[in-house]
Amino acid sequence: MEGQIIIEAEELTKKYGTQVAVNHLTLQIQQGEVFGFLGPNGAGKTTTLLMFLGLTEPTSGKVRVIGFDPTREPLRVKEKVGYLPENVGFYDDMDARQNLRFIARLNRIPDGVSDKRIDELLRVVGLFEEVKKKVGTYSKGMRQRLGIAEVLIKEPKLIFLDEPTIGLDPDGTNRMLDLIHSLSREKNITIFLSSHLLDQVQRICDRIGIMIKGNLVALGPIQELARKKLGVEKEHYTLEELYMKYFKEA
Repeated sequence: MEGQIIIEAEELTKKYGTQVAVNHLTLQIQQGEVFGFLGPNGAGKTTTLLMFLGLTEPTSGKVRVIGFDPTREPLRVKEKVGYLPENVGFYDDMDARQNLRFIARLNRIPDGVSDKRIDELLRVVGLFEEVKKKVGTYSKGMRQRLGIAEVLIKEPKLIFLDEPTIGLDPDGTNRMLDLIHSLSREKNITIFLSSHLLDQVQRICDRIGIMIKGNLVALGPIQELARKKLGVEKEHYTLEELYMKYFKEA
């Protein structure tokens, strides 16, 4: 995959006292790809994300996100980056349009611009027919899709997703995965996906990175990693098998 580099980390390191949370991470992520960031709890994934967002300062090394240094220019990064946490917060006594308009105003988007954008986004995430309902009545899946619309309101180039399908039923999961894939392929938005649901990562990610004990132990297309590590071709492995191989060897 060739294109603009959206995230570039070089020897990125974060220490808390004597504990190394992220150890000399070197990584490039390109525009429009869906990148799966994997690893057990405590592997350094969250710390890496915080450094990418400018919410914690690296001990050493460099990182640029959409051409900016998140530590020195955090607001420039936040203008073009969206983040969807595992549990999305909304004003439950407001409807979807009211919630999105509120977020648009926080991002200094004029009402005349945001109103048209909001209706378009509600169609994109499949909530236009539910727009008059209070968000407090929404299912988990509907709230997650509204979260995607909230992230998209400022037209980001990069979206960080943290366990976006946790708690969703099969239909909700399929809708969310299809939406993530379409954002990458149709809108050329880079997706940085953190998830423990490996079958879903295998389904939609172009490349993966596996973090274990602060170290990036694997990086590349899933098929390529499986061929190198397991000696198998497509459809003769699962990402879980590949992941566990790296985990046991770390």
